[in-house]
Amino acid sequence: MIRKALKDLKYDRKTLAVDILYDVIGCVLYGLGVINFAQSSNFAPGGVSGLALIVNHLTGFPVGVATVIINIPIVIICFKYLGFAFFVRSAKTILISALIVDTLAPHLPMYTGEPILAALFGGILAGAGLACIYMRDSSTGGSDFVILAVRKRNPQLSIGVISLVVDGVIILIGAVVYQSFDAALYGLIMTITYSLIIDKIMYGTDSRKLLIIVSSVGEKVSERILEDVNRGVTILNGKGGYTGVDKSVLLCACNKTEVFKIKRIVREVDSQSFTMVSSIDAAYGVGFKHPDSDT
Repeated sequence: MIRKALKDLKYDRKTLAVDILYDVIGCVLYGLGVINFAQSSNFAPGGVSGLALIVNHLTGFPVGVATVIINIPIVIICFKYLGFAFFVRSAKTILISALIVDTLAPHLPMYTGEPILAALFGGILAGAGLACIYMRDSSTGGSDFVILAVRKRNPQLSIGVISLVVDGVIILIGAVVYQSFDAALYGLIMTITYSLIIDKIMYGTDSRKLLIIVSSVGEKVSERILEDVNRGVTILNGKGGYTGVDKSVLLCACNKTEVFKIKRIVREVDSQSFTMVSSIDAAYGVGFKHPDSDT
């Protein structure tokens, strides 16, 4: 099993170098958010780093070392869900993160301004850092292991949403330790911010719209959309559940500015059509992002 897992890592020198580069960049950004913004403003965000900040506040124990120690039982519990290959990659990231948090971040300027600004900008930095790490199929351990284990079993859930739920408990603990309800609010703001940043970086910042159109004249609708808006349409065969009549189901991804134009076209061609509009985080392919643009 171990031999197979090592093959699954597919590590050549170039891949390892890129992974380490992403780790260093991600951990520096994450360390800045946690140490130079959150810790300096006396609040704890979610995650094991938040727990480590709480331990540091109570005992003075180094944050990076505390993170490694807290990670040990979590890794043991979640190991079977994530596998040996993911564990090896994450172990590398955890050690790099601990080193940066304890040796580099404390020597950089600490933010001493408004705590709410610390929460916002700390969240932006931490979210960008975690996204860099996640994109290389690694993690900083701790609640990341829990979050990714949950997502392994429920792939339809976004990392940001799972993170927000898991981290809530840690934020409440922080409020008790810091003896400040404001600390909980700042921790929540930072956690929400980095959850949003993670999703935006990983799933796309150019939110698009998806139109699902049910029509009895799908070919005509498709031709008009292609002619007037220059957007491709995928046509599926469907049947009305109540009427039993054959219908065409059209899928059309487009920009926000094109939605109203397409809706108008659909109404003109088939006034009895049914149209649904949904938001999508990103679209890949001709007319949108290149499939390899995020790798």
